[in-house]
Amino acid sequence: MNYEQMSNNRLYLTGTVVETPVYSHEVCGEEFYETKLSVPRLSGQEDIIPLTVSDRLLNRAEVQPGKKISIYGQFRSYNKPEGEHSRLLLTAFARDILPADDDGNPNVIEILGYICKPPVYRTTPFKREICDVLLAVNRAYNKSDYIPCIMWGRNARFIKDMPVGERLWVTGRVQSRVYTKCISENESEERVAYEVSVSKILVGNKIEEELLEENKSDYYSKISDIS
Repeated sequence: MNYEQMSNNRLYLTGTVVETPVYSHEVCGEEFYETKLSVPRLSGQEDIIPLTVSDRLLNRAEVQPGKKISIYGQFRSYNKPEGEHSRLLLTAFARDILPADDDGNPNVIEILGYICKPPVYRTTPFKREICDVLLAVNRAYNKSDYIPCIMWGRNARFIKDMPVGERLWVTGRVQSRVYTKCISENESEERVAYEVSVSKILVGNKIEEELLEENKSDYYSKISDIS
């Protein structure tokens, strides 16, 4: 796999398995299973994040409800057909499973991608600034993952006028958020959205400078060695 396509989408999670893995699909003789991981926040709340795992990892790692694990991998997207439309679904894709690391940050993501829709800037009733951005992140075999990101405060102001096609490197955490979807005038349903809550943004030449510095760190080496 192309090195850049490995390093532009890096995810680290530590959490507790919520459900027994169930079969999802098969690719080239490799079976993939889905479960969910409960990842704690500093606030004491938890994010419940979908997790996709190969049977080859399940054969050497215990992934059962109540088991605490750490995973290295990527945050990926795919389109699920729903009638005449399709729905963007997101999942943490495990490339390696390790014993739980209780000392590090349990939720870290770094992605390098391109703005593929105009940013949506707004303020809350309490005057908190928010900006939603959809990033296209290149993957192997000419595929891309479309990752929703949310920026706050000065990051929101910084990003709101960025043009489509701008290249960004962002770091943050994956979060789950419950919202109500209106189906019709008299019908609605509760859904869960997944997005990257961004804490740091780099644009242009500063991306290369930061990645070069990251390449010197143990964390970067640990992530980029996953294959």
